[in-house]
This record gives sequence, structure tokens and C-alpha cells, in this order.
Amino acid sequence: MPPSPIRKLVPFAEQAVKQGKKIFYLNIGQPDIATPEIALETLRAADLKVIEYSHSAGFESYRRKLAGYYQSNGIQVGHENMIITTGGSEAILFGLMSCLDEGDEVIIPEPFYANYNGFAIAAGLTIRPVTANIDNGFALPPIEDFEKLITPKTKAIIICNPNNPTGYLYEESELQALRSLVLKHDLFLFADEVYREFCYDGHRHHSVLNLEGLEEHAVVVDSVSKRYSECGVRIGALVTRNQEVLNTVLKFAQARLSPPTLGQIVAEASIDVDDSYFKGVKAEYISRRDMLVQGLNAIDGVFCPNPGGAFYTIARLPIDDADRFSQWMLESFSHNDQSVMMAPASGFYASPGLGKNEVRIAYVLNKDDLQQALVCLEEGLKAYPGRTEAPVVTTSENGTL
Repeated sequence: MPPSPIRKLVPFAEQAVKQGKKIFYLNIGQPDIATPEIALETLRAADLKVIEYSHSAGFESYRRKLAGYYQSNGIQVGHENMIITTGGSEAILFGLMSCLDEGDEVIIPEPFYANYNGFAIAAGLTIRPVTANIDNGFALPPIEDFEKLITPKTKAIIICNPNNPTGYLYEESELQALRSLVLKHDLFLFADEVYREFCYDGHRHHSVLNLEGLEEHAVVVDSVSKRYSECGVRIGALVTRNQEVLNTVLKFAQARLSPPTLGQIVAEASIDVDDSYFKGVKAEYISRRDMLVQGLNAIDGVFCPNPGGAFYTIARLPIDDADRFSQWMLESFSHNDQSVMMAPASGFYASPGLGKNEVRIAYVLNKDDLQQALVCLEEGLKAYPGRTEAPVVTTSENGTL
């Protein structure tokens, strides 16, 4: 089981804090956006004599309300098409174990959410990566590249849309190309759609559940963690129209008894949040993204594409090794007693050697903190002994600036 590139440097950050440094945590998708008040009030007002098990598939009242949320987003599914899980993570694991057998293969565009790798290992599966490129913003690789990887053991393709870690938002034409491939080879198409609400620049999200002909093939992973800034309630869902998959997932759900009762109470209440909540959150993320991406590309030697969704981006840095650099920033560097924690991108690739000069950055902090983090990163890159490109030095009439 591989270590998480998102969390493995936590001990170094903790030590830095003990030394008096302020750390800007850009390594993890923990939003600082307030959880909807309606959810918090419901939790405070919960008058329970016993915190009991729920149904293994989740409370029916929550599933019915969640189905209504889907229908309001143009996705026609019912409460019988979903099983509530302990976070989106459990939905991924249950889905893989239900649809694939030990030794099967799954194709995933890389870089991908690092835990797909861990869950595949837990399920005894082999990941076949197809590499996306930072220079075109991590667009879906050519379908021919997928086709080359298909073997008799290939059973599924996984995408994350909008993407974590890249922020890329797949176009409808790209999803249609995947649809044709999935039907041609009789595969499952898993889509992690937990960032559905966060699509920018006038673009909208297209769910694989709306792709014609994929009724038996499409499996969606969902979660309230990022939608409502409720990472700690640990409520996700697996959604599919494939009854055989649902029957099998339910067996795993029964084995773990039930998803969290209190979390479901909070999640159910959250569906009633006013649309203005999302408008405000989206506007805030767009503002953060624009400032961060502009600031990163203004740093000498740094390249960062403009993400179309979620709240992550991957930046290419002028460094020899992102793992070493990220640890060095915590252990050996500070600027005004401040430093930055990032996630080395190598952990988001399955192909050895890729992502060594890239980091994932989550723009989940307010803009003042992001601006200070950018300054720390720029100063760190100037001082880092493993820098691979000499910084550009500008001069004026009075000498070096």
C-alpha cells in the first residue's frame, strides 16, 4: 500500500509548527469555506435518544432526497439506484471490488487521485495508466492511447470529472469518445463526480449517467465532502442503474453494517441549502484560482495551466525532485517564519519517473494566505539547492533589483 502524497509529509509540517513556523496547507483539499448553516443547525438540534444503525444502503429518506438533487441536475435516477457510503472513498473501493476480480486491470488517465492506486491494490487490481500532459492542461489523452492498453483482463476505466489533481473539466466530446470505447469493449466506466458543482468559465458538468447506452456500464462516485464543505461527516454515495452491481455493493455495505448516522442527518439537511450558497462558493474559488494561477506563472521557471473546475491545479517547477523540494520547504526553509506544504505530484502518477518536477496545489485558503504562500514558494525556489534552472535576474539603472 503506497503512502499518500497528500498526507505523507504531515510529520514534517507538524515539526515545523513546533519550531514556530506558520505553514500554509496547500497539500490537501480541505476547504475553509463555511459548512452551510442549515446543516450545522440540524446537527445541533438533533434530538436522539439512541444514535442507531441506519439501513446498510443508507437511510431511505436521505436516498430519496439525494435522488431529488440528482433529478434537479438533469440526472434521472431514483433512490433505488444508490447506496450511501462512508465517504466517496468507500464508494470507490466497494465499486471496484464489486465490478472487478483479483488480477483484472483498470485504465486511468494519469495524474489521478492517489487513493485510486491504494484502492486498486486493496482490491488486487492492476492500474494501466494513460498519461495526460500538463502542456495541454491535462486534457483527455487520445482514445487510441486507451485502446492500446486494452487486454482481455481490462474491465474498467476510471475518470474524475472535474479532475483531482489537475482541475481539468472533461468536454462532452471527450466523454462521448469514452462512451464509444466502453461499449466497444464492454467495460465499466467509473466517474468520480464529487466536484460537480465547481465548473468555471461558463462551462457545465456532463455526467456519465446521461451518456446514452451506458445504463449497465456507468458507475458514479459522489460525496458531500467538497460540495458542502463537510469532509468530516464522511458521507458518499455509489450511483448506478446496474442492478447487479447494486446487489453486489450492498453485500459489502452490509459487511461494514452502515454509513454514519450523524453524517447522513447532516447530509440530508444540506440538500436544502439555497442556490446562493453555491454561487458564492463558486465565485470565491474562481477568484482564488485566477490569483493563484496568475501568481504561479509569474514566478520564474514555473508553469501552471488554468484549471476548469474543482479547486486544484498542478504546477511544474524548476526543481530536481518535488518530493525532496516539498520536504525541504518544511524542514529547512522559511520566509518571515512562514512556509508552504504541497503535495508532490509523483504520487499521482502510476508511471515511474513522471511528475518529479510537479506539485499539486489546492486553492482552499483565503486569498491573503494564498498571496503569502506564493511569496514563500517564490523565495523557496530561489534558495532551493536542487533548482534546475537559474533564476532570471533583472537590473535597473541603479543595479540589481
